Amino acid sequence: MSLGAVFSDREVARLYRNRAPYPSEVLATLRGLLVVPRTILDVGTGTGALARPMLDVAERVDAVDPSAAMIQVGRLLPGGADSRLRWIVGRAEDVSLPGPYGLITAGASLHWLDLDVALPRLRDALAPNAVMAVADAEIVHGSYWAELLAVIRAHSEVEHHTETAEFMEELDASGRFAIQGRLRTEPVPFEQSVDEYLAMLHSTSTLARVRLGDRADRFDSEVRGVFARHGLDQVRFGVVGVVAWGRPT
Repeated sequence: MSLGAVFSDREVARLYRNRAPYPSEVLATLRGLLVVPRTILDVGTGTGALARPMLDVAERVDAVDPSAAMIQVGRLLPGGADSRLRWIVGRAEDVSLPGPYGLITAGASLHWLDLDVALPRLRDALAPNAVMAVADAEIVHGSYWAELLAVIRAHSEVEHHTETAEFMEELDASGRFAIQGRLRTEPVPFEQSVDEYLAMLHSTSTLARVRLGDRADRFDSEVRGVFARHGLDQVRFGVVGVVAWGRPT
């Protein structure tokens, strides 16, 4: 199973609820970027973490994702059954994009796309004065992080994870996306139980149980060991929201 295909796994979709929410400043920034027509395309929507809150300001949100499992979960979450939210199972590279859109959003999903195909399509789907905004939530961990990172690296098949902000800067430098603005929030405190944190890790492409296979139980035991050594039964960290917006070129 490819890394991207992991998100079609039902358990991964179910565990997505354990991910930290976007800081409110991220959502406020995205709402402020919407122009006429007040329709939004959310690319790689997953369970609709961006699409559902944007119903506060949009007349329609088209939420596109190749994972039927993700969309099935998203429909059951707050706002997921709103008639203005059109869930679309498919890839941004080839689904119908009935623009023009007053905003296109992508939450840490752009790197999964075939950009040679997707970026020109997304550019053409934008209204003349509209932008595309790419958002993510970065985690600022506590003193346990060095030990935990060593465990993750020992089990993950990906040595280096490129942060979305870094990815967007590379796109801008390559001339494929012209960044017009950026936001980076202050860390917002968040905490969850060790069980919830483990579930969050299992919702990622490299640490899902479907990828770890026989190593999953050992991974869980090692992660629990890190938190036990630090005397933690609750995991506390900061969530930094990042957004970059502009237009594909």
